[in-house]
Amino acid sequence: MLPHHQKSLGRDWTTPWENLQKCCWNRHISSCMRWPGHYSRAPYPYFSSRHFSLNWRPPCLFESRTQFQYWNWRPDNLSQTSLIHLSSYIMNSEGDEPSSKRRKHQGTITRHWEYICNHNKEKTKILGDKNVDPICEDSENKFDFSVMSYNILSQDLLEDNSHLYRHCRRPVLHWSFRFPNILKEIKHFDADVLCLQEVQEDHYGAEIRPSLESLGYHCEYKMRTGRKPDGCAICFKHSKFSLLSVNPVEFYRPDVPLLDRDNVGLVLLLQPKIPSAASPAICVANTHLLYNPRRGDIKLTQLAMLLAEISSVAHQKDGSFCPIVMCGDFNSVPGSPLYSFIKEGKLNYEGLPIGKVSGQEQSSRGQRILSIPIWPPNLGISQNCVYEVQQVPKVEKTDSDLTQTELDKTEALVTAEKVSSNLQHHFSLSSVYSHYFPDTGIPEVTTCHSRSAITVDYIFYSAEKEDVSGQPGAEVALVGGLKLLARLSLLTEQDLWTVNGLPNENNSSDHLPLLAKFRLEL
Repeated sequence: MLPHHQKSLGRDWTTPWENLQKCCWNRHISSCMRWPGHYSRAPYPYFSSRHFSLNWRPPCLFESRTQFQYWNWRPDNLSQTSLIHLSSYIMNSEGDEPSSKRRKHQGTITRHWEYICNHNKEKTKILGDKNVDPICEDSENKFDFSVMSYNILSQDLLEDNSHLYRHCRRPVLHWSFRFPNILKEIKHFDADVLCLQEVQEDHYGAEIRPSLESLGYHCEYKMRTGRKPDGCAICFKHSKFSLLSVNPVEFYRPDVPLLDRDNVGLVLLLQPKIPSAASPAICVANTHLLYNPRRGDIKLTQLAMLLAEISSVAHQKDGSFCPIVMCGDFNSVPGSPLYSFIKEGKLNYEGLPIGKVSGQEQSSRGQRILSIPIWPPNLGISQNCVYEVQQVPKVEKTDSDLTQTELDKTEALVTAEKVSSNLQHHFSLSSVYSHYFPDTGIPEVTTCHSRSAITVDYIFYSAEKEDVSGQPGAEVALVGGLKLLARLSLLTEQDLWTVNGLPNENNSSDHLPLLAKFRLEL
């Protein structure tokens, strides 16, 4: 809330510009806010548009005499004495809902397939809801499959955080209403692989698993290790894959004080069922990272643990890696350091505040700088996000053998790694989604409730690098490449509020399902 000198204007307010600057914590406001009609392509959101009504327009109430044209207006033109017009949403008590989020007539969300028929990033064609290009057709040397990532909203978490769903009619929040809708979506999209987050254990055993098994899925589940009774599930169709290995990942480590949270991951190794041709296995990973926006140190460590497990599972006998699909709710926004690390394979975190890692933090808290290294050596994971193998040096037997203490010291010297602020991983990962609508620059969103509408859910997949010489991880063989054929379109925040946000009568989670179609060249 803005601290002083607000002036009432009916149900709305005005405030001096310098107060708004204080509210932005001395950040340049044009990099902090998403203004209707001016969507920055810089990492977002530090302020989501929930702080302003959706029909808000640039200031019309100024004490200064400067005239501003809407299409040329920039917030940095404001003088220190200007007044800015704010929606009453940010000024009201928590019990009130903004006018833009009051219950509206119910409708249906329209999403379409975007067919991508050129793998070159600069020449990608999105054909919308049209027929697939000839180059996207099946042949004997290709294996096509689809993947859905979906945070289905645990009922216990919904009830524990009911303040996020004040815009919803109560009946649509009941599990007896929600589950049939969720199952209907899964049936409709008919994905070959499902990566589900916030899967509540009792619902999984009683309803979710039996329902999915009746649809031809094999299900694997990993529950969180703490008191929260939800977890991650990966389900795949018997007709498309056989199971090679199941590898759960627990991010809670009692011997590492940093890792005191109960989030988990799950990594499966799947063998495509192709009778006419040999095929590499496919590694599918699913996770739900810590939410807390101010604990980027924990988030990065959890991600490193997941990547280390993927590296172990996807590693093949010839030293290369099989194709990888990594899904989940990463609780980080596009362009954030954590997101960039996944896509670019490297991150220098020296001087990085822990509250900036995920890009979610909107307050001045979380400014403690990340320690170097982030996690202690006894975690057993290197700065390259792989498991460290402790090697005991060979010692010739003599009359005076080394003592155990001396041997321990030697091991520590052998495995010790130069302390560095550079994180790396060896996978070339791309995001299925581009996170902005190309024609308008408006952000896509994957989750929308009373407090925010942002992207935190992703499907990442391995793609061949054009040139890895001299790059981090160049000494590791190329990851087997997947080709993205199509993706189910996402929506804007305003699109979702036309159907009263999420959840609603037809969409029973506060997240949208993400869906992609891939091709594996054999």
